[in-house]
Amino acid sequence: MDNTDLNNFNNKTPQVLVVDDEKILRLVLRRSLTKEGYKVIEASNGEQCLNICDQKLPDIVLLDARMPIIDGFTCCAKLKDNFASQCPPILMITGLHDEESVERAFEAGATDYITKPINWAVLRRRVRRLIESSWTMEQLKIANKQLARLATIDGLTQVANRRAFDEYFNNEWSRLVREEKPLSLVLCDIDFFKLYNDTYGHQSGDECLKQVAQILSQAAKRPADLVARYGGEEFVVMLPSTDIQGAIQVAETIETKLYKQAIPHSGSLVSDIVTVSLGGASTIPSVKSSPEHLFAEADKALYQAKLAGRNRLVSVNY
Repeated sequence: MDNTDLNNFNNKTPQVLVVDDEKILRLVLRRSLTKEGYKVIEASNGEQCLNICDQKLPDIVLLDARMPIIDGFTCCAKLKDNFASQCPPILMITGLHDEESVERAFEAGATDYITKPINWAVLRRRVRRLIESSWTMEQLKIANKQLARLATIDGLTQVANRRAFDEYFNNEWSRLVREEKPLSLVLCDIDFFKLYNDTYGHQSGDECLKQVAQILSQAAKRPADLVARYGGEEFVVMLPSTDIQGAIQVAETIETKLYKQAIPHSGSLVSDIVTVSLGGASTIPSVKSSPEHLFAEADKALYQAKLAGRNRLVSVNY
């Protein structure tokens, strides 16, 4: 990996924090590292190092082992404690053949070490390798987070998928059993969606699903609320710490927003725009009941709404 690759690796110039109480050594390190394409920041002791890192973390810390005020070992340990997995790689600078310092450096959490007098070719290689490795791990973390997100998001509507709903539903049920607070569900089914697809085509059907999902998300907007696509044209809205009146209010908001959206549906048997049937249910979770029971009650309410002519809400509190 040459200097150009290093600078372009993360679309930024790598930043090196040099921490050493010897001014001449800091100057020489600055000149050497600047020539390699790094941006260099200096600190003369561990206290200054910690203050700088509190403001903005560098990409690597070159840390002298023996310094006044706060020595390198203590500073290294504090960096690891303060920033944990976000801590940049720490390259400790120790005395030649100082095995005790090397042991202490690794015990304090150092990533690697280099000895004095400094071999500049070795220093350049290690700094480059540590930054490259750190950035690669960061990109891997980002990729893994994205994969985890994709595993819980419905690809079409961008709301939670059934897997995410099931996990969250069980977790919230257990939490609310302890807190003795209500939990509400609103099941939402797009009326005559098959006829919508037959009339307008599946591409338009996909757009309709996206718009309905967006309306649901706007209606259930608290951080704890969850909107999920349960399957096909059916969605579920979970409302923790919400009683039946709160659930009815969210359902009515969905109906109002959908009416204002006025998505044409000439194939519907109840309206000339897209409508939904809603089934709401609420309970205070307990060990004598189950999440499945609450869902079944909401599903019964949804069935009753369809049976009664669709385009309406039926709710139950038990």
